[in-house]
Amino acid sequence: MNVLVINCGSSSLKYQLIDADREEVLAKGLCERIGIDGGMHTYQPKGSDKIKTSVDMPSHTEAVKLVLDALTDSKTGVIGSLSEIGAVGHRIVHGGEKFSKSVVIDDEVIKAIEECNDLAPLHNPANLIGVNSCAELMPGVPMVAVFDTAFHQTMPKKAYLYGIPYEYYRKYKVRRYGFHGTSHEYVANRTAQFLGRDIKDMKIIVCHLGNGASISAVQFGKCVDTSMGLTPLEGLIMGTRSGDVDPAILEFISQKEDLSFKEMLNILNKKSGVLGLSDGVSSDFRDLGEAADSGNEQAQIALETYAYHVAKYIGSYVAAMNGVDAITFTAGVGENNISARAMIASYLTYLGTEIDDEKNKTRGEEIIISKDGSKVPLLVIPTDEEMSIAKATIALVGRA
Repeated sequence: MNVLVINCGSSSLKYQLIDADREEVLAKGLCERIGIDGGMHTYQPKGSDKIKTSVDMPSHTEAVKLVLDALTDSKTGVIGSLSEIGAVGHRIVHGGEKFSKSVVIDDEVIKAIEECNDLAPLHNPANLIGVNSCAELMPGVPMVAVFDTAFHQTMPKKAYLYGIPYEYYRKYKVRRYGFHGTSHEYVANRTAQFLGRDIKDMKIIVCHLGNGASISAVQFGKCVDTSMGLTPLEGLIMGTRSGDVDPAILEFISQKEDLSFKEMLNILNKKSGVLGLSDGVSSDFRDLGEAADSGNEQAQIALETYAYHVAKYIGSYVAAMNGVDAITFTAGVGENNISARAMIASYLTYLGTEIDDEKNKTRGEEIIISKDGSKVPLLVIPTDEEMSIAKATIALVGRA
């Protein structure tokens, strides 16, 4: 059976068409800079070169249509029609406490996901666009929701509770949920495999660094802490999200600028992060790097602040697990941004690890980038959320 995996991010859409029986990728692609000038669609059928097309994608709707057209293209497509797709697996960011595992999508599931939109305003609506578009274009094809929050459900209460009145957890389930769970789980397991070790004997820190970014502490195969919280807004500085801030900042700025609470959250979600820190240069780390190299001080400050905050979270998780056996970089920035990895690694020498500048000159490959003899290896492991989603989809569709 062919499974189409749709993975909508805040400004990107990754997809793969997978022959689930063979675990073989028939085609894959990436829509980048959705909602940002200079959009790019990269499409690669199995056994062929990548086909890159510059195309503006104002919203995720246009991106999903672009994907389906590419897969069925008469010259470069890999299927004759959409009827050859047996199931669709969707990455869904937030499922609240209602969804602790993957589920077959129906009207009730869609409604429940919509109810979580306020908790993931950049992602859940985008995820549902993919769901609704596929349902319209492929009626009757079963679809599965795979939630980012599932892997983090092993966190203990001391990690997921906030220092606020307990009644808010009791009444509203206000707690840390964590996101990027499919990626963190895959990369943690792959890190252990790559090192030839049993994950049940390891303490691993996974740094999922992209336009959205999070870090997890994985102890003996289970997540014990993660940086994102009730929503994807908490934690690291990201592309357009602020990450951790003093909550009183909201009231302070709202009074100074006469802004509503909703407007303030919009600023923290969509106008902050490295975009805000760079004074509007870009939310894309490639643009920031070019600007910094050209002497733009604000771009350089944004990059340095980002790396500093990542390093601080790594240090806190070393303390939380009372040690660490491996630190792994993944996702767009983690896999491809050489300078960002180097800046982060410069703070980690206290662990007895040092980055190897030559090994670090790699993009998108599994590799140890620390020097030989480093006590704690630093790795790059490209994430494969899509294959994980496909497996979860088949598992549920097969039982349906």
